[in-house]
Amino acid sequence: MSAGSQFDLLRQRRFAPLFWVQFLGAANDNVFKFAFTLLATYGASQWGGVDPKLAGFLIGGLFIAPFVLFSATSGQLADRLEKGWLIRRVKEAEVAIMLIAAVGFLLQVPALLYLTVFLMGLHSTVFGPVKYSYLPQHLDTHEITGGNGLVEMGTFVAILVGTIGGGLLINQFGQSGAAATAAVVLAIALLGRAAAQFVPLSPAADPGLRINWNPIAETAANLRIAHASPAVFNSILGISWLWFFGSTFLTSFTPFARENLGGDEGVVTFLLAAFSIGIGTGSLVTERLSGRKVEIGLVPLGSIGMTVFAVDLYFASRGFATMQGGTLAEFLRRDGAWRIVFDLAALAFFGGLYSVPLYALIQSRAEKTHVARIVAANNILNALFMVTAALMGASLLSAGVTIPQLFLVTAILNAAVAVYIYRLVPEFLLRFIAWVLAHTLYRVRSIETD
Repeated sequence: MSAGSQFDLLRQRRFAPLFWVQFLGAANDNVFKFAFTLLATYGASQWGGVDPKLAGFLIGGLFIAPFVLFSATSGQLADRLEKGWLIRRVKEAEVAIMLIAAVGFLLQVPALLYLTVFLMGLHSTVFGPVKYSYLPQHLDTHEITGGNGLVEMGTFVAILVGTIGGGLLINQFGQSGAAATAAVVLAIALLGRAAAQFVPLSPAADPGLRINWNPIAETAANLRIAHASPAVFNSILGISWLWFFGSTFLTSFTPFARENLGGDEGVVTFLLAAFSIGIGTGSLVTERLSGRKVEIGLVPLGSIGMTVFAVDLYFASRGFATMQGGTLAEFLRRDGAWRIVFDLAALAFFGGLYSVPLYALIQSRAEKTHVARIVAANNILNALFMVTAALMGASLLSAGVTIPQLFLVTAILNAAVAVYIYRLVPEFLLRFIAWVLAHTLYRVRSIETD
């Protein structure tokens, strides 16, 4: 990479240890969750007895519940404590949580695995405000977008790696798949703790902060602070909507592949891989398209792409002839298969363009002593939106709506939310128009010069 590239940050201690801590944590979440989802979906009678169509929504709901309950406290801790110390304690907790998971896998106790889902959600709840408040503390203004892009890319590559890893562990090891998963998740947790040892000193933003243990009052107070800046507050709403949109697709992939496409676990893994690569690529491209600044003009572009390709995914799915336990190779030979894959990757790509500028805007415009608490308030809203998405998805599916129809409903809602936000804060739309004009005029001048 050339000098000044966002990838230069991966060679610097002020960024690299945090990146790898985040990467390993996200990978571990997904090795565990996807392996357990496959067991609960394809072996429901032995692993919990939950309706296979709803198992993914239950696991997703348990994972995000701690964000609602504990984000307010987590944000205060991240502002009050030195972040390097707090990150190391969080990673030690992950090791303990994965010991519980190992027992659940080895003894085939679904209750322990559902408990682990909740505890890993708690782990992520505490880590989130630390991560996003750490970045503006260690990165310069022109590095914020690139740093966020790398973190988002790393997260979704980790999701890809973890998803593939979880699928391979269950599929390749047969009856020993659960035991193999137990060993892997514990090993990854230990690697995460090792990476955390290199996180540099990160002084507390507000060491004199008195902790308010009332999550409702604290969340309301932080939202009032965020509301003072309409752009920050509506960025929080925009990010929360993205999690509604994205979680609907992510939790639907397993039943979508199993029932609508008629594919095996390999098809599920491939679809998740396409989604992860798409959003990771979109996150990286954001820095280049933004000119290394916080460019919220990319947000409307992202929302347009998300809607267009989600709608096309509905039509592509309707035209696909369902297989009977088809393999990945059989799926890819079928008419319309690559259109489905492209739609998933494209809507995820535009999701990356949508999300990175919003995170960067919050970090750059929020009060410096309150960044972690505002991120925590954002996480609570994210969780509420994701819970709503899970409830909506489960309710519509139980009422007889098909998964492709669920995708169409989500796409229509996405368009409506986009129009609402851009009417509330015209800055997003005005910056989008300015960005389009600037890039169009630049191209015209370049062609005339040539």
